[in-house]
Amino acid sequence: MKNTFGQSVSVTIYGESHGQAIGIILDGLAPGIPVDENFMQSQLTLRRPSGAISTARQEPDPFQILSGVFEGKTTGTPISIMIPNSQTRSKDYSATRPLARPGHADYTAYCKYHGFEDYRGGGHFSGRITAALVAGGAIAISALKSKNILIGTHIKSCGNITDRDFDQLDQDIQALNQKVFAVLDDDKAMQMQDKIKQTAEQRDSIGGILETAVLHLPAGVGEPWFDTLESLLSHALFSIPAIKGVQFGNAFDLVNGFGSAYNDAFRIQNDKIITETNHNAGINGGISNGMPILFQCAVKPTPSIYQKQNTVNFFEKENAELEIKGRHDPAVIHRARVVVDSITALVLCDILAGRFGTDYLA
Repeated sequence: MKNTFGQSVSVTIYGESHGQAIGIILDGLAPGIPVDENFMQSQLTLRRPSGAISTARQEPDPFQILSGVFEGKTTGTPISIMIPNSQTRSKDYSATRPLARPGHADYTAYCKYHGFEDYRGGGHFSGRITAALVAGGAIAISALKSKNILIGTHIKSCGNITDRDFDQLDQDIQALNQKVFAVLDDDKAMQMQDKIKQTAEQRDSIGGILETAVLHLPAGVGEPWFDTLESLLSHALFSIPAIKGVQFGNAFDLVNGFGSAYNDAFRIQNDKIITETNHNAGINGGISNGMPILFQCAVKPTPSIYQKQNTVNFFEKENAELEIKGRHDPAVIHRARVVVDSITALVLCDILAGRFGTDYLA
């Protein structure tokens, strides 16, 4: 099982949902990057459950930095961050061990690991592991911010309720990063939360779309063909368990139109090259052109629902029914937003270090 991503700055994750701990190892980050533990904790808070729209499992996430940081700054050696698990209830899963939960990795994990996998709470496939990505991503976000590269994500839609579009990107990103429920229009935020609560009362779940903006990424970042900016971001974004689709710019929205409408015309503005529109999401030929990077992620409805479902007993090879117990989210989209920010930051740190050298982020 490959759990490492990145070339110049690599990320390795470890742990299981109901194991002793989860964690992340960052290798290749420049020495001298400030590490703000209060910011790391605030980022983890954004990922944690929140009230009736989330799971009842409340992990405090008291992370421990085991190496790679000294006197508040990175040393340049591998950074190891561990987050203990404390609120596990493994008995919720023992009774349904041979039953494949629809939408989960129970059966595929069994096929790959021949029954030796830790199945409790989804094991290594659990969204719980994303807490480690958020902890490490906080360091990456801070490093990018020092270069004026900003990242912000909002809930574009949930339950057929749509947030307004990005407008003033700098201000919008600043506002989003102060919100627990990341929606630009506060009225739409209330409507979305009500929809999630109604879905929970129906013993069901709901998904939606996250939209992310990256500002001030220099032009010329990325590679043609196999390591394009889109392909590396997509590769990492699809590692987030709930993500089932990624769109850059207006990729699906305008493909049935004409090139005359889709092309982004280049212009000079204040001695800077810009494009009049940004349908290509700030990327041409896999390389950044200096415009904002814009992409959307499709977040599927949480697969753990409390309704009775058809499944199979893969031990006995027979049909079965399953009624899931335990603590589960009616929606994860509001929690996934900070995971998307974190993954994006980690990928950009890797790409920038490869383009300009590791000390670029120092």
